[in-house]
Amino acid sequence: MDTQKPRKKIPYALTNFESIRTENYLYVDKTRFIEMIENENAKYNFLIRPRKFGKTLFLSVLEHYYDVRFKDRFQELFGDLYIGQHPTNKANSYFVIRFNFSGLDTSDVESFKISFTESIRSNIEMFLIDHKDILRNSNDLLKQVAERSTVKTYIEFAFGIIKNYGKKAYVIIDEYDHFANDIIAKGATLSKNQYQESIWANSITKDFYETLKIGTETVVDKIFVTGITPIMLDDLTSGFNISNNLSLKTHYNEILGLTRKEVEWVMEQICLDKSLIAVDIEDMYNGYSFHEKAENTLFNSTMIFYYFHELLSEGKNLKYLIDDNLKTDYGRLRNLINQHDNKEKLRELIENNTTDGGIIKQFSIEKIHEDKNFFSLLYYMGLVTIDNANPVKTALKVPNYSVKTMYWDFIENMLTEELEGLSLDNSKYFDAIYRLAYENTYEPFFEYFSKYIVSYLSNRDLQNTVEKDMKFLLLPIFFTSYYYFPISELENSEGYTDIYLKRGHLHPGSVSEWVWELKYIKQKDAKNKKLIAEKKSEAITRLQDYKNSNFFKDKNDVRYLAVVFVGKKDYFIEEV
Repeated sequence: MDTQKPRKKIPYALTNFESIRTENYLYVDKTRFIEMIENENAKYNFLIRPRKFGKTLFLSVLEHYYDVRFKDRFQELFGDLYIGQHPTNKANSYFVIRFNFSGLDTSDVESFKISFTESIRSNIEMFLIDHKDILRNSNDLLKQVAERSTVKTYIEFAFGIIKNYGKKAYVIIDEYDHFANDIIAKGATLSKNQYQESIWANSITKDFYETLKIGTETVVDKIFVTGITPIMLDDLTSGFNISNNLSLKTHYNEILGLTRKEVEWVMEQICLDKSLIAVDIEDMYNGYSFHEKAENTLFNSTMIFYYFHELLSEGKNLKYLIDDNLKTDYGRLRNLINQHDNKEKLRELIENNTTDGGIIKQFSIEKIHEDKNFFSLLYYMGLVTIDNANPVKTALKVPNYSVKTMYWDFIENMLTEELEGLSLDNSKYFDAIYRLAYENTYEPFFEYFSKYIVSYLSNRDLQNTVEKDMKFLLLPIFFTSYYYFPISELENSEGYTDIYLKRGHLHPGSVSEWVWELKYIKQKDAKNKKLIAEKKSEAITRLQDYKNSNFFKDKNDVRYLAVVFVGKKDYFIEEV
């Protein structure tokens, strides 16, 4: 690596294209997609991607490319990028109007109407301010906006100005569904009614899209809309038909997010010493796919930028590998689980890391609870992704370890709510896991687990308990300990391990890694020595297979435990 090369700054959490291009931040060139979108037959395009995937930055790129006010700065902003070398005849030829529907007040219908109207007014005022060097008498125009009071009149006023200048409008809508998702997240019949009043017939959002539709007959030439879910598409089609959904098209798989090649380029640009990287960034941040036939999986750009940003600041002993800002979908997920009894579906997904099912392009709030729609919603939220490794049928999988950690954090919270008195305070098991890692002593950990975790299961819980339930109690402990990267159902040539405790990046000096095979026997069979022996034998056989598998056969620092839990208090352990 050329140490004399000027180091580019990491654009973590930055969404303004101009700032990135003029303040020595790196920019991963996605401008080839501008040309592709422009070559689409449809003028009105729609793109869904998970949160923190770079949607707002891409919209900023579109704004700077198409808005007439940046015409004199085209070379400065785009000259060395793909689109700068292959400009289209539409470059800097529009008045761009941007709308952003995040941060609206959804506490009740009336508050939403007021907030939505104020958002439209604010965006139109910003349009006038941004174009003050082009528009004549911009201060007078701002006063005229203040004289209006409805969504329809605000937008029509802006369209009239653009038409008077002999130009066309390019309308950009960011987070089109943000307020709808907030309403749905309340998870009650009241929120459903609120959604209906806010989105359906005679609503203020209908007014907005109907006004845009009328504008396409005269002044609006292009519209680009982004969001997280397709939840509103069915409900908006009568007011405005967003005719071209790019979200699931193969050739737009890489429009957002980063390929491995792009990540390598990023590391060169920021002059990153790769010896600082103490985790497998593929397992941690890669794995997203937005089409069954996509050639490359993708890194979440915010995840990997966060890691690199913190790595350069803190060094290889960086403790927190996951950006807490990515956990904000917890509330929405919690309400979906509680509202529609999807706990078992979620547990099965987390246990197996995969589930069958395709992606539904559009679904309404009426059908959000159905199996396919539930998993599709998880897909749109970035909590599952398309499993390209399955050539026979469409399958979904958990994309990476970061998302797995979020799930197990969610499971931990769910368990503490369901099991009264249960606490997974790490101060209680810190010493036990330390001894597991550095003294190769497992007895203190299982003593803690039996006394402080399993004991909180009720007799009713125990009646239905199976091996996977023990795993659901064990894994959250390790996900918050930092001593290990716990992996459930690790695939190897001999099957899938129950639990693999991979050495954590903060504790490279821990003595051993571990593979545990779990079995469970109900309390009523606690005295059945033959059954206990059979279960232990089954576990030992599986561990011997794993030990000889291609993945583990050359690992000399892995220990193997067969663990048989019996009822509420007893357990038997044998090392292989």
